[in-house]
Amino acid sequence: MALQEFVNKTISVITNDGRNIVGTLKGFDQTINIILEQSHERVFSEDRGVMQNTLGLYIIRGDNIALIAEVDEDRDAQIDLTNLRAPPLKPITH
Repeated sequence: MALQEFVNKTISVITNDGRNIVGTLKGFDQTINIILEQSHERVFSEDRGVMQNTLGLYIIRGDNIALIAEVDEDRDAQIDLTNLRAPPLKPITH
């Protein structure tokens, strides 16, 4: 699937440093630098629920992206993030 097909859709981005950023893909360039609108970072914890930090309009450099996936908004809305417990993702090491 081409990245162009995700424009104006909600996506989840996992970065090389282990962050999970969710937002609407508004654009990208040839080096996969991406622009997200209405974005937030999901911070996972084993002790408390998932915290969501509002980021708004956000740019992520292509060389810091590990994974991009489309979010199923209906399924995502059904998840109770306040009761979800998970360890934070570890950074990618090369």
